[in-house]
Amino acid sequence: MALQLPSEIVVERFLPTARAMLAAELDARGFTQQAVADRLGVTQAAVSKYLNEDVPTEDRFVEDARMQATVERIAAGFADGSMDDYEALGELLALVREFEDRGPICAVHEEEMPALQGTGCDLCIRGLDADVSEERAVLASVRKAARRIADTPAVVDHIPNVGMNVGMALANAEDQLDVAAIPGRIHSLRGRVNVPSNPEFGASEHVATTILTAMRVDDSIRGGINLATSNAILDAARDAGYDPVAFDADYDGRAVHLEARFREAGRVPTVVYHEGAMGIEPITYVLAETAEDAAIALADLVDAVSGADD
Repeated sequence: MALQLPSEIVVERFLPTARAMLAAELDARGFTQQAVADRLGVTQAAVSKYLNEDVPTEDRFVEDARMQATVERIAAGFADGSMDDYEALGELLALVREFEDRGPICAVHEEEMPALQGTGCDLCIRGLDADVSEERAVLASVRKAARRIADTPAVVDHIPNVGMNVGMALANAEDQLDVAAIPGRIHSLRGRVNVPSNPEFGASEHVATTILTAMRVDDSIRGGINLATSNAILDAARDAGYDPVAFDADYDGRAVHLEARFREAGRVPTVVYHEGAMGIEPITYVLAETAEDAAIALADLVDAVSGADD
């Protein structure tokens, strides 16, 4: 994978698309190909290619309502004389800035450089600040945790029907958007663990809520995983010295109840669980300082259960 700057996306994908769209709009307004060429700063032959759709365009830009509106404004301004080249350039630069701020240029950039996935291409806007570095570290921990889960075959027998997820919160997390997890959750697919995508912030609800609740009691506990509750898992947890703590499965006020259980225990336990309720599947959570630490603890538990079954 080669390094690619966002400016390359602008030059190689955005600019040809903008020119092709402008050429079509101006042509529709009665401009000759040479007049279009003069406005766009290209040759008449290039305009002919744009109009004949011989130049590749980027669908994500073409279909964006902001792009369509900008092109229409510029074309209308050129047609009635109310906009000059300087003002048109300003319109396009403003659009580029919008597209680089978690917009379609980010989407293309992430596609070209997968290492940027999950950060919304923040590097384009924020640079190498401390917040970006922390987000990258959290995403890396969740990726490593997901890889460990996928590499532990025994996990497949403990994935809940609702799916498994692994998450980790930022140090100063305030809500679910500050917790990275796996979009679509982890499921069993043909007897194997399936991790459907790379982690993203805001991709979890229940695991994120549990982690955020734990952090209110012990802010060093920022990672967590859910799995199906079973006597075998709880026995393995006790054998490992984790002393699992039970809590109420009811979703109404769950975070408040869970926090109360943590404070009663005087700590955030490594393993907490509920035994389900009407329409609620029994779920266990493994909590740790990082997502990777939680995955290590999970792997140890399921391997212990697998070994006992053998």
